[in-house]
Amino acid sequence: RCQTADRMELGQCSCTQFIEMTYIRMRIYKRIIARRYGEQSEKASDKSKDLGEELADVLFVLLCLANQTEVDLQAAFDRKLALKTKRDHDRHHNNPKLNAPKS
Repeated sequence: RCQTADRMELGQCSCTQFIEMTYIRMRIYKRIIARRYGEQSEKASDKSKDLGEELADVLFVLLCLANQTEVDLQAAFDRKLALKTKRDHDRHHNNPKLNAPKS
């Protein structure tokens, strides 16, 4: 039985448990981003948190979910990337917020 996100192994957790753990990890990720790179002040207790490890945990859970549900994640990612590439090709080139002269 799955006890913690750090002890997950394929087949030990239900999809619901994976989703709950991913939600918790994403909250940690959001907090690190908001405090380290955003407008919030970073707490001393957050300085030791490794964003890369948190992202790796989320990726691990995603891969486990894809495996459990027999989703070909590579094929799905390739389709999504092709869609976004076509749809968003000129999106940012014409964004005045991104192309405003620097002061």
